Amino acid sequence: MGKLFGTDGIRGVANVHPMTSEMALKVGRAIAYVSRKKGHTARILIGKDTRLSGYMLENALVSGICSMGADALLVGPITTPGVAFLTKSMRADAGIVISASHNPYQDNGIKIFSKDGFKLPDKKEEEIEDLINTENLSSLHAEPNLMGKAYRIEDARGRYIVFLKNSFPNEYTLEGMKIVLDCSNGATYRVAPEAFFELGAEVIPLFNTPDGKNINKDCGSQHPETLAHEVVKNRANVGFAFDGDGDRVISVDENGDVLTGDQMMAICASVMKKQGKLRKNLVVSTVMSNIGLGLALKTFGAKTIATKVGDRYVLEEMLAKEAVIGGEDSGHIIFLDHHTTGDGIIAALQMLKAMKNEDKPLSELARIMKVFPQRLINIDVKYKPDINTIPEIVDVIKEVEAALGDKGRVLVRYSGTQQMCRVMVEGPSEKDTEIYCRKVADVITQKLG
Repeated sequence: MGKLFGTDGIRGVANVHPMTSEMALKVGRAIAYVSRKKGHTARILIGKDTRLSGYMLENALVSGICSMGADALLVGPITTPGVAFLTKSMRADAGIVISASHNPYQDNGIKIFSKDGFKLPDKKEEEIEDLINTENLSSLHAEPNLMGKAYRIEDARGRYIVFLKNSFPNEYTLEGMKIVLDCSNGATYRVAPEAFFELGAEVIPLFNTPDGKNINKDCGSQHPETLAHEVVKNRANVGFAFDGDGDRVISVDENGDVLTGDQMMAICASVMKKQGKLRKNLVVSTVMSNIGLGLALKTFGAKTIATKVGDRYVLEEMLAKEAVIGGEDSGHIIFLDHHTTGDGIIAALQMLKAMKNEDKPLSELARIMKVFPQRLINIDVKYKPDINTIPEIVDVIKEVEAALGDKGRVLVRYSGTQQMCRVMVEGPSEKDTEIYCRKVADVITQKLG
């Protein structure tokens, strides 16, 4: 059996290994087993996004959990950070999210949070994976009189909305603001419009009618075109696009211009710096962040440290360096003063806080950072050998790096959740960036596609 856990839990095509009901049953059993304590009935909280396969996987997880003598707490469709909050708030022993984030509806995944609301460390994931691989979990199940129960938590969404509103300053209100929200037909489809409405905003929701198959389909943080159009059409102050599980957000200013996660971090960090809240004067980013982020931070006396791609690596560095803000250019931003994980709605509220604090429109705040032209090409690959073992790919990367000099960079990496190789090139112009990125991508397609 291959490795189950990737950079963000277990993920794959629904009803195909490892995302099968049989595997979900084993995962449920393993999580319940490692949560066991003498004299204590473990409680495992389960939330999901809006994918059709969520019903199948949820029921399998519940079966596995109850078979081991633990109770399952079902909160229904809610965001990934919502599960993190509820797990800690309800003092559950672990939290499970059934979601494949920004992937299409055919995919699904299982992410696990510890009782303190943080994603499980690698060692704990390895322990769960070892239990599954030993194939002896069924012999460890509970006696008939000790089997667990499943409970539906009816007020989960309301609890989470109160938590979200508490992350926004009491002295500010969203009254008089018109905000467009692209909910990606995903986990934010109810909670985001309700939270912003309760803070006083006039909310125009988009893509908030999930049917199990339309999650992330031509909408959400990866497809903000419709959002941008609607912001301008409705003369809104700002727009936000979330991804399927609500841990990412992309902003759109009043002119319809799209802001990246890097720009959002630069804006928020600058305000935090003025307020004396930018601990260590540090922002943690990843190797995919735009060159412009570091340059923008320097202008107000801050700096950045880049990690590997993946929010778990960002979080690890934030905790190690005592930083309070970090994230990815994709819009996955962590505000540790407010939450243990990236939360798209909290990030959106922090952007609104910055606008209120500075009393400026988002387009003006965005001037703090110059975005260098960047081109990203995703290539479907048959396998993932070490890039450095393929001479032709190494040579073309060196050739492009030499041509760019100090005016750009090349980054080639495999996706941690998909059978894909990502080629990213930053350069001095859109034309050069496109040419160089395509040049590297063509060689990788020939060798691995």
